[in-house]
Amino acid sequence: MSAIAFITERYEARSSPVHVADARAKLLGAFGFIIAVTFTAEGAWLALALSAVPLVIVTFAAHLTPMFVVRRSFLALPFVAVALPLIFTRPGETLFTVPLTGWTGSREGIEAVATIMARSWIAVLAAVLLTATTPIVELLRGLRSLGVPRLLVATVSFTYRYFYVIGDEATRMMRARDSRSAALPGYRSGGSIRWRASVLGHMVGSLFVRSLERSERVYAAMQSRGFAGEPRFLDQPSLRPPEAVAAALLVGYAFAVQALAHGWLT
Repeated sequence: MSAIAFITERYEARSSPVHVADARAKLLGAFGFIIAVTFTAEGAWLALALSAVPLVIVTFAAHLTPMFVVRRSFLALPFVAVALPLIFTRPGETLFTVPLTGWTGSREGIEAVATIMARSWIAVLAAVLLTATTPIVELLRGLRSLGVPRLLVATVSFTYRYFYVIGDEATRMMRARDSRSAALPGYRSGGSIRWRASVLGHMVGSLFVRSLERSERVYAAMQSRGFAGEPRFLDQPSLRPPEAVAAALLVGYAFAVQALAHGWLT
């Protein structure tokens, strides 16, 4: 396995009921669960905690370690930083003031940001469990079976497949650059910042040209082998009732938590 594949590959092979379950059931369950979690009201901490319970159960049922799942989920949390300005823009009870700037942080703003981060983290955990228990080929076939447009499925498939190819080529280019700029004792290596930026620009341009040429060769080869606009998958059997029921129970539980938290059932 290449270094790029080792870093980015998300599937974890295990022998568990979650791994052998139909990808369509897992997709429907995960998407429905994520949609339900987005309805969580600000400050509804009990609802967020209850929403995380099924994820804990699935983690252990899939024979995955909690640290493995949590560690991967943290990779997406930096993108939640876009919500941080709410601390200073949401009106409410002032808790602190940033020196020199005069910015004031409100309790309501902190509560809003914490809720957004918690909702996002739970959604990412669900996505991590989905990708860790389902091979990418099964995910793509499941998406196509659920009616996702073939162009979108094909785009995701080719992007995932050739990401590794382009990543390996970029790695080889950087290795070649390093081999031609060895550091010598007592001498400065690497040149100026302007020179490094120029070298990096040439590398990016060369990688783009190589990728474009490769795509033309690959597309011509695919057409010569009968490519008709979408990947060909084997026919899938009907969705088994137990798996459909499990997905429905997961989504139903998530929406029931939201209904109780919002008082919709009262």
